[in-house]
Amino acid sequence: MIPALLRTSALAAAASLDPDADVDVLVPTNNPAHGDYQWNFAFRMARARKENPRALAERLLPFFAAHPGVAAAEVAGAGFVNLRLSDAWLAERLAEQAAAPGAALTPAGAGKTVVVDFSSPNVAKRMHVGHMRSTHLGHVLTNLHAAAGWKVIRDNHIGDWGTPFGKLIVAWDEWRDEAAYAADPVGELERLYVKFGDEASAKPGEGTPEAQERSRILQDRAREETAKLQRGDARNRALWEDFRARSLEEYEAVYQRMGVRFDEVLGESEYGPMTDAVVEELLAAGTAETSEGAVIVRLGEQVSVVRKKDGAATYTATDLACVKYRVRRWSPERMVYVTDARQHQHFMNFFAVAKRWGCTADLVHMGFGMLKLPDGAMSTRKGNVIRLVDLLDEAVARARAVVDEKSASFPEAERAAIAEAVGVGAVRYQDLVQAPTSDITFDWKKMLAMDGNSAPYLLYARARAASILRKAAADGGPGAAAVATLAHPLERELALALLRLPEAVDGALRASAPNLLAEGVYRACEAFNRFYFELKVLDEVEHRASRLALVLAADRVLVHALGLLGLRALDRL
Repeated sequence: MIPALLRTSALAAAASLDPDADVDVLVPTNNPAHGDYQWNFAFRMARARKENPRALAERLLPFFAAHPGVAAAEVAGAGFVNLRLSDAWLAERLAEQAAAPGAALTPAGAGKTVVVDFSSPNVAKRMHVGHMRSTHLGHVLTNLHAAAGWKVIRDNHIGDWGTPFGKLIVAWDEWRDEAAYAADPVGELERLYVKFGDEASAKPGEGTPEAQERSRILQDRAREETAKLQRGDARNRALWEDFRARSLEEYEAVYQRMGVRFDEVLGESEYGPMTDAVVEELLAAGTAETSEGAVIVRLGEQVSVVRKKDGAATYTATDLACVKYRVRRWSPERMVYVTDARQHQHFMNFFAVAKRWGCTADLVHMGFGMLKLPDGAMSTRKGNVIRLVDLLDEAVARARAVVDEKSASFPEAERAAIAEAVGVGAVRYQDLVQAPTSDITFDWKKMLAMDGNSAPYLLYARARAASILRKAAADGGPGAAAVATLAHPLERELALALLRLPEAVDGALRASAPNLLAEGVYRACEAFNRFYFELKVLDEVEHRASRLALVLAADRVLVHALGLLGLRALDRL
């Protein structure tokens, strides 16, 4: 990254004032007319030293002026140092980045392991659009960690235990359609779950006495069947195992389509048997205490319950058991949990208990906003969810209509592959481009838009680069020795946008915000499209080799960046 390459000068300048001072990161200028990067160290230090900030900044200029990559250094405003980089130096850095796009990233995680816990669907229910955010955000987060040198463990912590299975077993006995189950297992299980919710929805004081009694009986039976399952009842265990296996088969098909994979797929059932030992360890260590029959951990003014009065373990106990398992198996330096933001307090309490218990790993909750329907939140029990596979199918169908219209001469198989990549990519990108913490109201038109800041726009930019290179290959291509000279402002703009992508990767990883990478890729594609539409490449005589070298760099860097976003680069559209 460019700031890292200039850090030696920044460190020397800072040390001339205070050897122990924190060095501010160089950031891109808001206005290119003021240079390429800006440093506010002098402005900040002037306040502490009670000196004139502009005079202090002037004293620091020579440290940057001596750097081979700096063409000009000047003081601006109230004491900011603005730097304009050498065109030749930028061209050299771009050639290096094009040769090995991943090598430009800071290897902050080299030698370290991270577990990323994401997606986490509930067994026996369809994956719906509400699962998109965790799956997409978690997937890109694993890519970002891997790019920064981390050994990544992709963990799908599925919901496969608890009272929903007691309800399903009752519903199975009451209303199952075995032919429907054979044809569509998860669809039938979801129908049964919704059916149970409808039949057992009457609350005390509501509805007819008969409905209330029916609801009470069903709820009691569900609790009984749950207890039998947890005690190891052979029939209930066999049903649970079958429900679980059929669900995972369907989920895996969706994950393959989305280009997502996992190294570990375990659920609450795996860690449940470990919770008693965890609670006893917490008690023995003095981390937990007994209070009114429950086992709790006091966290200042808050209390975290790890075992209820009735002896049931809480989610905190299950999560602690999971931490113990992961530490024993992988010894990770970091564990990241990608769930909706409503669970933030649970994770803060759980992390605090884990730290007291002795966990030394960095524990991170990547909370995200909700994805809603226009008329409110989705609910499987209410039956108002949009299946994720249906969303993908619709996106691909809409993309296929465009591909068939604009690229009718392409072979059938290629048009189908392009439509799949564009459709699935459009769904993914319209999720990633949003700030993770923002709520998103589901909107077909916005999510499947084929222009503007969208996946198709990014994919078209890269396809244009590939097209130029294909045509140039007929007469030898750009040539191995060709270097982009950046003679035109649009060439320089493109080079800087490409060179700043590693900074976007670093920022996205540090902030757990993939939208920062999406923004960087979009800006690079915008710069490429301006270059593409306003400058000649193949028909240019004087600058042909230089511009082809720039196109080659753009092609390689964009393919790498699109891959980090989980988008499949296409050779043509």
